[in-house]
Amino acid sequence: MVRALSNLPLLLHLFLIAALAMLVPAAHALAVEEFHIARTFFYASLLVFVVTVFIGIAMSGRQEQHTQRDQLLTLVAAFVFLPVILAIPFQEASRTTSFLNAYFEMVSSFTTTGASLYDQAHSLAPSLHLWRATVGWLGGLLIWVVAASTLAPMNLGGFEITGAGTVHSDQSVIHRGMGRKTQAGRVWQAVSTLAPVYGVLTLALWIFLLMVGDEPLVALCHAMGTLSTSGISPVGGAGNSTSGVAGEVLIFVFLMLALSRMTFSSEMLLRPQRLLLDPEFKVGILIVAIVPALLFVRHWIGAIEVNEQANFAAGANALWGSVFTVMSFLTTTGYESVHWEAARGWSGLPAPGVVLLGLAIIGGGVATTTGGVKLLRVYALYMHGLREMEKLVHPSSVRAIGGPGRRIHQQGAYLAWLFFMIFALSIAGTMALLTAFGVNFEEAMVVAVAALSTTGPLAHAAAETTFSYGSLSDHAKMIVCFAMVLGRLEALALIAIFNPNFWRN
Repeated sequence: MVRALSNLPLLLHLFLIAALAMLVPAAHALAVEEFHIARTFFYASLLVFVVTVFIGIAMSGRQEQHTQRDQLLTLVAAFVFLPVILAIPFQEASRTTSFLNAYFEMVSSFTTTGASLYDQAHSLAPSLHLWRATVGWLGGLLIWVVAASTLAPMNLGGFEITGAGTVHSDQSVIHRGMGRKTQAGRVWQAVSTLAPVYGVLTLALWIFLLMVGDEPLVALCHAMGTLSTSGISPVGGAGNSTSGVAGEVLIFVFLMLALSRMTFSSEMLLRPQRLLLDPEFKVGILIVAIVPALLFVRHWIGAIEVNEQANFAAGANALWGSVFTVMSFLTTTGYESVHWEAARGWSGLPAPGVVLLGLAIIGGGVATTTGGVKLLRVYALYMHGLREMEKLVHPSSVRAIGGPGRRIHQQGAYLAWLFFMIFALSIAGTMALLTAFGVNFEEAMVVAVAALSTTGPLAHAAAETTFSYGSLSDHAKMIVCFAMVLGRLEALALIAIFNPNFWRN
């Protein structure tokens, strides 16, 4: 039976997982006596499960060879069509929204973007917040698994600029030796390696947040939102939780896992010093150290003008607010610190939204749940720029490559720049489409970056004026949905589908 299941298309496996996941909000709604929501999710789970089983039985006798093109098409289909299934119980349970709005919420959650049409947390029932967090958590796990089983062997998702460019040379938790298994077989082998790590880390953060004073549902949603970097919260963000700074410190520690895949690798457990040699981790820590320092100096200068420079408590709060918020937006999570707005009150200066835009564009580590350009590509561009400046001084010099530099492909900087330009063109194209449907220039820029970097809360934090996703027209919402899927899968993966080599026999 297990062999028969492994031969089924991956999309059917995802439908079965979605059906089982619907039981989570059903059980919660039943516990809090929200019987309509409980019935809706239970019936939807039963319906999806039965229909998927029937389809699986009908396809059980087929023996298909899944090419690389089929794998990419399956991923596209998963992020486009699976939210349709996930949106059905959400719309029925909420009773007050359209199916397009429900689809927007599920695409946002499944791509770990975290953008929501509901600006007020109390606009949704707690069980629906739990459903959004669960979908986001599963979407984050899928990205981990896809990076190991699909993108790494195809040299996509950031692996195209590594030294050998294959999963076999990558020293991380990514599973090796997948051989010539079916697509679903490779995926489940990666799941057996990554899912326990993902689940244990989520459970640990949930327990820690409970210990520092968060309510069970809030702690669980924040734990899921942190590990998946979706930033989904039932209370409007980590800054509105009852755990305060203690909870933010815990979230900050777990967000460090999103800086590099080396942070959760089995090799790092045996040789922790290797983490300090990882270029992604070093670049991430450097950004988290330098940017808050610059922001603190900016706010301190502003505090002089309002005679608040002697208020050391407010200064310390402003510094921590900058450190936490920078880490959150660098990992494309989008949680704001409870002291982020306090920095504005201390200095009298507005929050620098352009800095948050830049952090979201940079993104986190390769093969993590983060979006953006990724730190490894930024490191490749930095090393290339450093080498070009050296050649200006010593044109005939020859530089020895050692240490982390050996991991960068000879054409790594070129490939990183190519991706950066495609990312920039994607932002420009999304902005053009949004402005064509009535969105003003500033809002179109912020929404485009938020969607393509999978940092949904960025639209609220970086905009100069109050912005709501609910103010978008139906056409604009569809454009944002497409941009979120594009940002999650990365443009190179979609371009690879049209590679002629994938279509040849």
